[in-house]
Amino acid sequence: MTLTEQLERLAAFEPAPYPVVSLYLNTQPGQHGRDQHQAFIRKELKGRGRTYPANSPDRESLDRDLEKIGRYLETELRPSSNSVAIFACSAGELFDAIQLAAPIEQHSLYIGDRPHLYPLARLESQYPRYAALITDSNSARIMVFALGQLVAEREVKNVKTRDTSQGGWSQARYQRHIANIHLHHLKEVIDTLERVVREEGITQILLSCDEASLPLIRDQMPKHLAEKIVDQMRLPAHATAAEVLKQTLEAMQRLNTRTDREKVEAAIGAYRAGGLGVVGPEDTLAALIKGQVDELLIAASMQRLQRMPVGAPIGSANDAALETAVATVSAGEPAEAQPEVVRLADELITKAKQTSARITFIEDPDLLSGYRGVAALLRFRI
Repeated sequence: MTLTEQLERLAAFEPAPYPVVSLYLNTQPGQHGRDQHQAFIRKELKGRGRTYPANSPDRESLDRDLEKIGRYLETELRPSSNSVAIFACSAGELFDAIQLAAPIEQHSLYIGDRPHLYPLARLESQYPRYAALITDSNSARIMVFALGQLVAEREVKNVKTRDTSQGGWSQARYQRHIANIHLHHLKEVIDTLERVVREEGITQILLSCDEASLPLIRDQMPKHLAEKIVDQMRLPAHATAAEVLKQTLEAMQRLNTRTDREKVEAAIGAYRAGGLGVVGPEDTLAALIKGQVDELLIAASMQRLQRMPVGAPIGSANDAALETAVATVSAGEPAEAQPEVVRLADELITKAKQTSARITFIEDPDLLSGYRGVAALLRFRI
């Protein structure tokens, strides 16, 4: 199951009348090779549990969750995992643990009435799923990366040709022969890439090829596949997976920097023109509830989100529901984040996942600063 599918499943969880635990841990060993998350767990889990009355249904459900989480971390956490996200509600029959190669920046614990998905969706954005095609005239590697690790790889190898003719052939005939070999290789590479894109659900491809292959690739690649190529780069044919990951992630980050501004400007321009754009948390959340949002644009830091004032006019039939959703604060929210902001982030991300809206985290804090950290591109306007 991909992280996208896991996020969609968690977003479908109905708000529970019992505490729902969302625990994020960085499980990378410290400089002395020891786990760094145990002290956080001992302090925070016990401390949050004491905020519920002893022997209450909430406390009993939470105690079972904490016991199960502790047992899971002791027996099932893989040494290769750099982070883990755990969602639990014993009374609501929820327990999902997601181990990841990508690191989470810091430990955090949230207790509310639904899974807190903002950090997990943020991680999906930081480490997207994409393919890298590294090819020359006789070999190719197609590598699929997701969440900071290699998840699939295919190789295509064909006859290696020489620069000079052999066996007495005329140079022109020999060159035609070489061209046919290269063309056959390229068609096999494109067929393989198309299968990988279909099987792995790839929407973005990074291309690395020699100068001789580039015109052939552009000529032979079908339009629907060529449209998925987001950047061209030069990588050594025998680069390690770690080297390819490093360079392609940097390329994806540069791409995001360019496209973030374009998307925000498009949303603002469409909003000004009364078109398919909306800005601000109130109107964006209202549009999400109606299924209007095609792409949610949200600040990459929760500190950049600004709560909706309780009682602020939203201008939809769902005013009361929206105000209640944002105003409701559950016990045990982290002191460093305003509970209303955490709740707002939950509402936006959850509704986006429930309605299959794309989510883009905007890294530049200035782009959405005038709109309280939120905007959207719409599918339709009512």
